[in-house]
Amino acid sequence: MTDEEILRAINALPLEAQREIEDFISFLRERYKSSQPKDAPDSDLETEAFVGMWRDREDMRDSSAWVRNVRETHWGNR
Repeated sequence: MTDEEILRAINALPLEAQREIEDFISFLRERYKSSQPKDAPDSDLETEAFVGMWRDREDMRDSSAWVRNVRETHWGNR
């Protein structure tokens, strides 16, 4: 159903049924309010403490090679 079809169907209902739909929408908004994603505040990654924390690690200069080595060490060649 398109939005327009839904609105036509609601408007065709008796006034009491339209009020029930309004109440149901209010109920659903309240019920799912906490599950809606909250807008995260903008953050400047350069000021985050974790950025660059491994910059001096010689063994992690090539991060792809480091991950590949860890996988091979722990899980073998697959």
